[in-house]
Parts: sequence; C-alpha cells; structure tokens
Amino acid sequence: MIAYRKLTEKELDAFIGLRIRQLREEGATEDIDLVPALKAYYHRHMADGTFVSWLALDGEAIVGTSGMSFVEKPPYFSCPSGKIGLLSSMFTEPAHRRQGIARELLRRVVEEAKAWGCGAVQITASDMGVLLYTDFGFVKNGNFMQLRL
Repeated sequence: MIAYRKLTEKELDAFIGLRIRQLREEGATEDIDLVPALKAYYHRHMADGTFVSWLALDGEAIVGTSGMSFVEKPPYFSCPSGKIGLLSSMFTEPAHRRQGIARELLRRVVEEAKAWGCGAVQITASDMGVLLYTDFGFVKNGNFMQLRL
C-alpha cells in the first residue's frame, strides 16, 4: 500500500538522490556536482515555505516525488495574483509507474499551490509526463523561452 506524506529534512538526502536520477533520466548533461546547490535550495525554500513536496512511500522506501516552488511575478490578465507554482521533481520509480502515484502526487502539490494563492502552475514537462499533465488539465504554452546566463 502506498502512503503519502510531505517531505521533511529527514528525507532530503534521498529526495535529492531521486531528483538527480530524474534529471539523468530526462537526458540532462551532468557537468557539475549539483548536490550542494540542491541542498542549499531545499533547505532555504522549505524553511521559508516557498517549496513543498509530497512523497509516495512503499513501506519506508520513497517511490515517488513531487515538488512545487512558489514565486510571485507582476500580476497579468490570466494570473491576477501574480503568484505562480513551478512544478518540479515529478518522479516515480520505474517499478511503481502506471499505478496512479504521479497523479496523486500532482493533485496534492496543485492543492498546495491553490492554498498559497497561485493563479497558475507551470512545468517544463518531460516527454513521459506530457500525457499526465494534459489529462490533468495543463495546456501547452508555445511562447515559453529561456535564456541561459
């Protein structure tokens, strides 16, 4: 039976390990040790309430992760609060996929975004995740661009 609970400092090392596995699975180029930056980010943003994660557990083993970072931009017409949830860290262990775990994790972090007052949730979806997000109600925004600094 799968249980769900929020990420705490106690699970942070395991969570970071799964985040790195997710990035590798998505084809990221691994040219630096990302662990120190991830630890600093999660410590800082968990403490100030601008990052939340729900975990899926099979016994004591983390088999699924989710993450939501909260940011605020100037309000715009489709998001008058200016508050946005940035979805990340959606990962399910291969042996536990296709069982509804990712959908339940997504539901929980979207509820967190609603509670924070977000008017929108955004994600850069992996090819594997597109169907989940589309079924959940996400729509593609072809205008998204990024400049690497």
